[in-house]
Amino acid sequence: MNEQRERMKVLGAGIFSLILALGVARFAYTPLLPLMQQQAGLGLAEAGWLAAINYAGYLSGALLASMISDLHLKDRLYRAGMIVAIASTLLMGLTDNLWVWLLSRYIAGLSSAAAMLFGTGLILNWLMRHQHRPELGIHFAGIGLGIAGCSSAVWLMSPEFDWRQQWFVFTAIACLLAIPALRWLPAPDNSGLTRSGQKLEDSPPSPLFLRLFMAAYFCAGVGYVVSATFIVAIINQLPGMAGHGAKIFLAIGIGAAPACISWDFIARRTGELNALILAAILQIVGILLPLAVDGLIPAIFAALLFGSTFVGMVSLVLTMAGRYYPTKPAKMMGKMTLSYGAAQVIAPAITGWLATQYGHYAGGLWLAAGVMSIGTGLLVVLKVVEKRDMAAANLMACPQN
Repeated sequence: MNEQRERMKVLGAGIFSLILALGVARFAYTPLLPLMQQQAGLGLAEAGWLAAINYAGYLSGALLASMISDLHLKDRLYRAGMIVAIASTLLMGLTDNLWVWLLSRYIAGLSSAAAMLFGTGLILNWLMRHQHRPELGIHFAGIGLGIAGCSSAVWLMSPEFDWRQQWFVFTAIACLLAIPALRWLPAPDNSGLTRSGQKLEDSPPSPLFLRLFMAAYFCAGVGYVVSATFIVAIINQLPGMAGHGAKIFLAIGIGAAPACISWDFIARRTGELNALILAAILQIVGILLPLAVDGLIPAIFAALLFGSTFVGMVSLVLTMAGRYYPTKPAKMMGKMTLSYGAAQVIAPAITGWLATQYGHYAGGLWLAAGVMSIGTGLLVVLKVVEKRDMAAANLMACPQN
C-alpha cells in the first residue's frame, strides 16, 4: 500500500510539473494570443516568432538533455526548470516589449524541456527501479490537464481581466503548482539497480532505426505545433466560428488528458509502432477536419481527435526511448526531442509567414497534414527495419553449429 501511494506521489509530481511548465508557462500563450493581438497590438508575424522562440528554448533544453547522463544533475535542472517556469510567466505580464516577451518565451521553452525530458526521465527511471510497469500514460495526462485548465481559465477570466492581469493570475497558479512538482519527486538513485538488486541494462536500437525514428518524430512535431500554437486564431477566422477558438483549445486539452492511458493499452495489444501509425493517421484527420467540414461540432470533434493523438504520440515515443536506455532515459529522449523541437522552431515561423502573405492560417494546416503524411510513411518503413534488426539479433544470439 505504501509503495502504491509513493508511486502515485511520484506520478503526481510529474503531472503537476507538466501542468506548470507545459500548461501555464507554455500553452497559456495560445488561448491568450487573440487577446494579446486585440489589446497589446501583437501582430501575426510577431506571434509566429514568439511561438518559434519558445520552441527554440525547448530545443536548447533537449540538446542539454541529450548530453547529460548524471541523474543528480538532471534532478537539479528539473527543479531549476520549475522556478524558471514561474519567472517566464511573470515576465509576460510585466511589459508589452517584444524583446522581453521573446526572452520569456525562450526560458519558458527551457522549463518545458525540464519537465518533459528531465522530469519524465527521472520518473521513468524511478518506475523501473521500483519494478512498476514502465508506462507514462498517467504522467502525461498533465499535458492535457494543463491545456484544458489554461483554456478554461482564460475563458472564465476574459470578461473581467485584460491580457496582462491574466498573466499575473497564471503566475500565482504556477507558484501553487510548483509545490507538489518539487516536493513529491524523490532524489534519484544512481546505482543502476532495481529495488530487488537486478541490474538495469541499456538495449539501444540500430543507427538506421534511430535515424528514421528521429525523422518520423520531426514530422510529428510539425503536425503538432501548427495546431497547438495557432488553433485558437485559426478557428476564430473560419466562417461563423468567431469567438469559438478558446472552446476548441479546451476540447484539445479534454481529449489529451485521458488519452495517454488509452494509448498505453492500445500499445500493449498492437505494439508501439502500430499504435504510433494509428495515432498519426487519426491526427491527420483531426488537423484537416476543420477545413473540410464547417461548423462547431466538427471543429470540437477534430480538436478532441487532435488532442488525444498528439499527446499519445509523445507519450509512446518517450516511453520507447526510456525503455531503450533505462539507466539514462532522458538521453535518448533528448535526441528524439531535438527532432521534435527543430520542427517546432521551423513550422510556426513558416505558418506565421504564410498567414501574413494570405491573411489566414489555413496554409499552415495543409503544411502540417502533408508533413504528417510523410512521417506516417516513415513509421511504416520503421516496422520493416525493426523486423530486420530483430532477425539479426536472433541470428547473433543463436549458437553456431
